[in-house]
Amino acid sequence: MLMFFRRIRQQLFSENKLSKYLVYAIGEIVLVVIGILIAMSINNWNDNLKKIKWH
Repeated sequence: MLMFFRRIRQQLFSENKLSKYLVYAIGEIVLVVIGILIAMSINNWNDNLKKIKWH
């Protein structure tokens, strides 16, 4: 999977398509942020369940 993304990134960068590369980079950052937000919401949900069980 990582090789797939690396190949796309290298292809866009080598063809001097800077605007497409920047869109790709921003999209990758957005995906990482969404993943972090999902992980944080699951963690908060789990903490709330623990608090409900122990009270």
